[in-house]
This record gives sequence, structure tokens and C-alpha cells, in this order.
Amino acid sequence: MADLNVVSTQTVAPRDRLHLWGDAVWRLIGGLQSDAFGDEAFNGRIVSGQAGCLSLCQLDVSRHRVVRTPSLIRGSDRAFLKVVAQLKGRACFEQNGRHVWLSPGEWSVYDTTQSYSVANPDSVQQMVLMIPKEQMPERGLRLDHLMVQRFSGSSGVSRLAWSTLLSAFDELPGMAAPVAEGVADTLTQLVHLSLLERNGSGTALTQREALKDRIRHYIGRHLGDPGLSIDRIAQALNCSRRHLYNAFGGEHETLAAYIQRERLENCARDLRRPALAARSITEIALSWGFNNTAHFSRAFRAHTGFSPSAFRQRPAHAAPALLSIN
Repeated sequence: MADLNVVSTQTVAPRDRLHLWGDAVWRLIGGLQSDAFGDEAFNGRIVSGQAGCLSLCQLDVSRHRVVRTPSLIRGSDRAFLKVVAQLKGRACFEQNGRHVWLSPGEWSVYDTTQSYSVANPDSVQQMVLMIPKEQMPERGLRLDHLMVQRFSGSSGVSRLAWSTLLSAFDELPGMAAPVAEGVADTLTQLVHLSLLERNGSGTALTQREALKDRIRHYIGRHLGDPGLSIDRIAQALNCSRRHLYNAFGGEHETLAAYIQRERLENCARDLRRPALAARSITEIALSWGFNNTAHFSRAFRAHTGFSPSAFRQRPAHAAPALLSIN
């Protein structure tokens, strides 16, 4: 499970709060110089965690500003694209002579390999996502002119990026490592697709792929829920059943078949895990969302050619030839 780290200036005396904040920002969000416009009543809180190779932070902080200078850049050994989603208050971002004001419900991207500044003239709440730059190849897309632009959290692919970022952070504490890796891939792709869309390269196809990734992400997090259904997915993702079916229109299986296959393949993995040898077949089936053991047995036999008990007893090296495990 992913652990969250909390840093709060409430733990130190007022005179030490800006120093504590500066150290936390330096460590968690990259080398930055911080100041509080001379205010003595400064206060801030950062909650941070990891999803695969991505760093996520939520900041609740009184008015302040940060600056990244050329000397600080020279001291860094990694390059990031930094996504900031504005949840409360307003902030001004500046880089390469461009600046943008963000209001709640908007987000922007900037490059940590170039100087920038962020001014928060009032108290703000922000979500910060740091993507290692090597994880997002430009693929013919020039990133420079797409930095420090305003993206909406209410329309297009950028809305999918916004909602996925917020939900991923909310669920991070209970997220298993394999799921976190998938979340990292999904967030990176959605930010990339948002940049493509802004660049004029976005198409209905890219939006459909983005929705498909969100569907798979949601299913992966809720496979163990026997109440998982098409209607529930549509409600959670704020779209219609038709959009769900369209997103999977080019696949070789229906959405319902995809859910069942994912459940069966996870059951098959667990049946092969020595650490779960003491768990009954029924317990494993129930843990992956099956609520009818007879149906599970029939579906498992159709998928593997063996009953669950026979499959469990076969040599482990025989399993890959029997299952289409991705």
C-alpha cells in the first residue's frame, strides 16, 4: 500500500514555519526558493505520496511565492514536467516570458529544467503532479509552447486528466503497487493527450482511448466488488452507457467480458500463489467479485480448460500455456 507523508508547519513555532515549509517544498517538489511576502502569520501543510514513478502532493498554504532559478536548475539531477491543479484560491505561473492565472477547476504544466516562478497572493489549495520528463517523450510534439497554458478541468481530455488526478490522490493510501503503476501510466497518458489536444493533434480517437484507460483504471480498482456493473461505471465516470460501449467498440470482447476475464485471470494467479495456498477456492473467487461459486467454476473451466481445483494442483509451469494472462 502507498504511504502518505504529511508535513505541517503547525508542529513548529511561528518563527520557524517558513523555514520548515521551504525545506519540505525543496525536498518534495524540487529545488525552489520560498518566501511569504514578508507575512509573519505563515502556515502550510503538504500531503505527499508516490504512484509508481510519479510524485503527488496536495498543498494547503497561506499566501506565498516560489522561484526556481538557473543556479537551482544546475543543481538538479532529474527533469520533470510539473502539473499543478488549482483547487482553491488563485495563482500566477510564469515561465519563458509567459504567464497564466489559474482559478479553481483549472490546471497547467511547466518544465523544471527552465526557470519559473509561482505567486500565490492569497491562501491556496493545489494538487501537484511531478512526471519524470523521460516518461513523456515528445513524439514529434514540441512541448515548449504548451507550457504555462490554462487547461480546463471541465471539458475535453483535460477534464479526464483533472478528475483522474484527484481521484488517484484520494485513493492513494489504499492502492497496491501494481495498481499504482497503472495509475501512473494513465495519468501520464492523459496529460500527454491533453497536450496533444491543445496542440491541435487531439482527435475523437485520442479521447476514446483516454476514456478506455479510465474505464480500465476504475475496473482494476473495483474488481473485488460483486456490485461492479456497467451502470455503476458510467455513473462513476460521469458518462453514458453508450460512451462506455463506444470506448470498447474496437476491442475483441465486450466490456462485461473484459471484467469477467480480469476477474478470472486474477483468480488464476491467486490459485497459483504459494502464499495463498491456505485460502479456499471459494474465498479467492469471492475476493475477486464472484458471488456464485457454480458460475465461477463454469466460467473458470471455460477460460482455462480445467476446474479451479484441478488447475490449482497442476504444476506451476503449465499455467502460462493455459491462460491468456496479460
